[in-house]
Amino acid sequence: MAAVVVTPTAIADLDRLIRSHSLPRTTRQRAATSLRALERFPLIGAPLAGRWAPYRFVLGPWRWMLIVYVYDETADQVAVVTIQDARSAASATSAS
Repeated sequence: MAAVVVTPTAIADLDRLIRSHSLPRTTRQRAATSLRALERFPLIGAPLAGRWAPYRFVLGPWRWMLIVYVYDETADQVAVVTIQDARSAASATSAS
């Protein structure tokens, strides 16, 4: 099973979303649940293109929440690098 590491940047991103979107107190636990699948299936997320390659993403507890990560096969480690609102024009899935 792959180790899943959440970077300080991703933690700060999640905290910012919790504040700006008035998310429930259970948000951190819900996000952790979304990450569990990556332990067994680290390549389950869709690959991103352009400036975001070779990152991948899965959706968080809400469809608009992108959890962006990279998988290091040699180390068998998933690193969550950012958590974003997909509805934002600056999100990892935007064309620009």
